[in-house]
Amino acid sequence: MNPKLQKKINNLENIERFPAEELFEFLPVKKDDNVLDLGAGTGYISLSIAERVKTVYAFDYDKDILEYLESLAKERNMANIKSVVGHFNDIPLDNQSIDIAIASISLHEVQPLTTALKELNRVMKDRGLFLCIELEKTETSTGPRVSSTDMEVAILDAGFSIVNKIYPSTKVANQSVYMILAEK
Repeated sequence: MNPKLQKKINNLENIERFPAEELFEFLPVKKDDNVLDLGAGTGYISLSIAERVKTVYAFDYDKDILEYLESLAKERNMANIKSVVGHFNDIPLDNQSIDIAIASISLHEVQPLTTALKELNRVMKDRGLFLCIELEKTETSTGPRVSSTDMEVAILDAGFSIVNKIYPSTKVANQSVYMILAEK
């Protein structure tokens, strides 16, 4: 494995975060659901939810990281995780094909954000749920961040309605996070 990819995998797998199973408390997941994991990376969400749903579309721009995720899924005999390589502004999935979408610490780097969220809205089924987990923008933030207020505005502008906003006490990489649950 190339050293750059190995470093990325190590970074992604060693981020301090809350268990993915806790996210499912906010989502009424059904066995026949199609789930989109936006910015899937090494599969933190995909691998956790795959046993509970019909199909998980592990979406990422990094083909190599998705190949790594595919190898993990194969080791665990999970045949319902489908890798999708692409950019957030052009998701190569059919209109209204997704029941649940989850973006975990991935939208803060997407530009323009509203375009990506409108594209997400396109692939979501009516009444589909979108869970956004992001790092809160603060005065001491380093790197790109989107405040919960700005994210809420962007989600509304993309045609979703806000169901709930959660500010968990658990931090990710020692930074405050927020979760916004939205519905198409």
